[in-house]
Amino acid sequence: MTINNLAPLNIIVKDSNGEEISLKDTLGQYVVLYFYPKDNTPGCTTEACSFRDANEEIENLGAKIIGISKDSPESHQKFSKKYNLNFELWSDQSGELMTAFGAFGEKKMFGKTFLGIKRSTFILDPKGKVIKIYKTVKPKEHTQQVLKFLKKYLSNE
Repeated sequence: MTINNLAPLNIIVKDSNGEEISLKDTLGQYVVLYFYPKDNTPGCTTEACSFRDANEEIENLGAKIIGISKDSPESHQKFSKKYNLNFELWSDQSGELMTAFGAFGEKKMFGKTFLGIKRSTFILDPKGKVIKIYKTVKPKEHTQQVLKFLKKYLSNE
């Protein structure tokens, strides 16, 4: 996936209620689509809570946050409730959407190579086109990067 590519709009995943959903359902608004490895892990919790705390400001800019991992809808419900998350979490248990974005693949940690979810974020315009990609994300600072980008990008429209 690169800048100006159209996102894969027809790949079906599940929302936290277990209902089928796709990126086609988000057309008409900006979307901050962030991929993360696992509910209730330290880095993922930090990132989710940071997005939670900035969600009102992001929504006021006209964007919607969606977090995606391979966790089940039930896991997402518990995670969301535990940390009072105020945005959607989608379940991509097959990994098809992650793979289409390049957010699933080979990772290295502690000298070992394995397959896993790459913490990354894609910002989509209202037509589903990718306008920004963050391939390396630091959970604590990332939300501020996204906010800064959205403010600048939307002020130039």
